[in-house]
Amino acid sequence: MKLNIALLPGDGIGPEVIDQAVKVCDTIAEKYNHQINWTSALTGAAAIDAVGEPYPDKTHDVCVNADAVLFGAIGHPRFDNDPSAKVRPEQGLLKMRQKLGLFANVRPTFTFPSLIDKSPLKQERIEGTDLVFLRELTSGIYFGKRGREDNGNTAYDTCTYTREEVQRIAKKGFEMAMSRSKKLCCVDKANVLESSRLWRETVQAMEKDYPEVEVSYEFVDAVAMRLVQWPNSYDVLITENLFGDILTDEASVISGSMGLMPSASIGEKTSLFEPIHGSYPQAAGKDIANPLATVLSAAMMFETAFGLTDEAQAIRNVVDKSLHEGVVTEDLAGNSKAYKTSEVGDWLAKNI
Repeated sequence: MKLNIALLPGDGIGPEVIDQAVKVCDTIAEKYNHQINWTSALTGAAAIDAVGEPYPDKTHDVCVNADAVLFGAIGHPRFDNDPSAKVRPEQGLLKMRQKLGLFANVRPTFTFPSLIDKSPLKQERIEGTDLVFLRELTSGIYFGKRGREDNGNTAYDTCTYTREEVQRIAKKGFEMAMSRSKKLCCVDKANVLESSRLWRETVQAMEKDYPEVEVSYEFVDAVAMRLVQWPNSYDVLITENLFGDILTDEASVISGSMGLMPSASIGEKTSLFEPIHGSYPQAAGKDIANPLATVLSAAMMFETAFGLTDEAQAIRNVVDKSLHEGVVTEDLAGNSKAYKTSEVGDWLAKNI
């Protein structure tokens, strides 16, 4: 099979972890007789430095014409520390999501038996955790009307959703629940927010179309608490943009490291696959960043975008083997030997 993949390394550790994912993908392609055509493009701070904007039209054209997008990370401290900056790397991420129609962010959270002691939570709390968040990605407060009044002393951000936007992601949630444990949780703040009441009534109206799915409705603050108390009680959770942004980062520490969790953003024009961690600028260029989340995102890409389940499982198997044998970067090594980012990538490719 010919696979046309757009490659967006981005900022910080993005290029380093993407390099390891490419090693793994190229080895998988060789083993399973595929041909990968990689097309690299700029985004984030790297694109601002080169052309003055974080998501150039040229990059968009590359993404639209690809079968899938493999993405690293966006962000740079010089923008984080400058509240007056007119152009920011993160604007490129929002623009990319909107222009590509990436409306559903799929964020799995699961545990690795060999790393169960790395989690900040007790083993009996997290053992068996295997849940998926579907976060709405192209609407809500991040895309609503915003501004300043009163000579800049009053600021506002508006959260707006349409019924169609809620139906679109809820449909994905119901379908995913049907393929898993048939449990769906709608996360909202319907006791306070009108937008959340729209979410809840829309999902309630869809229940009749999926009678086998057990649906629960929980306030976001309750879910935030239960995620650290009984995370294995959840299966599929759907939520709006801001709530999903916060809750998925909270859930990511259950596994023991943000450097382990992959994600996919499902779109109207193409789909994008990326690690959930940020650009981690403190580690950039030091060859110490954990590449496993990016490698596992590539596994999601093979399975979700191309239907290549054997290839995806081969990647997951070799990642499990690296964790079991302690071929890991410094964030997971503890008192054992820490491998470099590039060494982990080489080891994964060799063992495939």
